[in-house]
Amino acid sequence: MILFGPPGTGKTTIARAYCKDLGIHFAMLNAVTTDKKEMERTISECRLYPSAVIVMDEVHRLDKTKQDLLLPYVEAGDFYLIGCTTANPYVSLNRAIRSRTRLLEVKPLGEEEVVEGLKRAIAAPNGLAGKLHIEDKALSFIARLSGGDLRFSLNVLEQCFLQYGEEEVDEAKVEAIERVPNYMADKDEEEHYDSVSGLQKSIRGSDVDAAFYYLARLIVAGDLDSIKRRLLVTAYEDVGLANPAGVMRCQLALDAVDKIGLPEAMIPLGFTVAELALSPKSRAASEAVEKAVAEAEKMPFVVPDYLRFTPVNLREEEKYPYDRPDLWEKIQYLPESYKGVRFYVPNEMSLSAIEKALNQNYARLKAIQRSRDLPSLKAKKTLKNH
Repeated sequence: MILFGPPGTGKTTIARAYCKDLGIHFAMLNAVTTDKKEMERTISECRLYPSAVIVMDEVHRLDKTKQDLLLPYVEAGDFYLIGCTTANPYVSLNRAIRSRTRLLEVKPLGEEEVVEGLKRAIAAPNGLAGKLHIEDKALSFIARLSGGDLRFSLNVLEQCFLQYGEEEVDEAKVEAIERVPNYMADKDEEEHYDSVSGLQKSIRGSDVDAAFYYLARLIVAGDLDSIKRRLLVTAYEDVGLANPAGVMRCQLALDAVDKIGLPEAMIPLGFTVAELALSPKSRAASEAVEKAVAEAEKMPFVVPDYLRFTPVNLREEEKYPYDRPDLWEKIQYLPESYKGVRFYVPNEMSLSAIEKALNQNYARLKAIQRSRDLPSLKAKKTLKNH
């Protein structure tokens, strides 16, 4: 399984607790610091046990060599793999790992849960052993600052103890130590995800000021990964064919963000947010592929014989005419059961000159009567030549 979610939400703790509850051997590795030799040694050790688990932190950082070493054993069931990552596995993990695991999201802790964790740390004999006296409002303030990251909260709590000792600690004293949120989160633990969602919806609705507001919240949080993913998806999904050049400029801006980092990265981010928000919008392409995927999941995969890579049992006149570009637009490419189906619906309200030109070409192509009778198509041309 892959446990993914923000930092400090208990992914590694869950993995360790799972292994201990099962009462089986387990080994802790980190994809960043573990070299090939250590992995080989750990794998050999785990194979000695009837059941064993390897817990791999930062699993998305496994390079190809380490993956090639690990995957055959996971495939064979020699041991179980639990990967932990803060990255989105649908983006950062390769398909080889995704196909062999279940992806389980670990969401940020709520404010009440963080407060409960802080109270346990204060009372625990191996924690602060009751020596820190802190008001409930101060604990709630720490929890709000953490944005669901318990590790961050514990660090702030420890700073309070080192700074104030056994003094009574109120919200003002906490604020004197730490006032910048771990990421921009308020009482609602979903606020981070809401900001990401608000960014895309503001761009889609062409509200450039709102888009800058949500961008700013995510910049202050330092969450460049979420910003980049969302802007790129928004560019292709919502702007799309209405401004293809803007989509490419978005990609270039995000490349610049990777090279320069924060705080200067806010400049290319502002550039692309402004263009995407003020650009005409078209979801024609994204909606078309969604329809096609939904349909492909329902029916078996069928390709007409003359379109196959290596067709068999076809006469020469039935084969695809590589040397006849004049016939290419007249051939039926959809399977017979899908003939006439339309996945792509042009955006007739588009203000983009580019998309209007594409729509005109689409209308011209739809007027052509396509055929799967290749011998007849070829014969018509031959007759015309005579």
